[in-house]
Amino acid sequence: MMFPATTAFYAALLALLYLGLSGWVMASRVSGNVLVGDGGDDVLLKRVRSHANFSEYVPLALILVGLLEAGGAGHGLVQGLLLALLVGRILHPVGMFAPPNSPRQYACRGGGILLTMATLGIAAIALLLRAA
Repeated sequence: MMFPATTAFYAALLALLYLGLSGWVMASRVSGNVLVGDGGDDVLLKRVRSHANFSEYVPLALILVGLLEAGGAGHGLVQGLLLALLVGRILHPVGMFAPPNSPRQYACRGGGILLTMATLGIAAIALLLRAA
């Protein structure tokens, strides 16, 4: 088994993005004097959900892709999956703040969701095929 260097690199980039999202939530909490929950603030709610959505999907995606890479999967597949994940996770919060039913909401939020789900699905299927 080899060290998953590409996954490690993208994990570091995603960790920095997570820190940015965390700071974004904290800034909104401080400015609105909200210590717990969203305080009924729609902006804070969207920030919290963007942050939470990231933390719900990224760890599993990194594990799956890291296992693929460590198991000797092709660099192109690993790189493509991780790039899709990174772009998806950048797009999603942008779409969360787009006007409802706008092209930007569909492209960014929807695109972010699709890229994340595609990463998870393709990585899972690739791992199952390698194990078979």
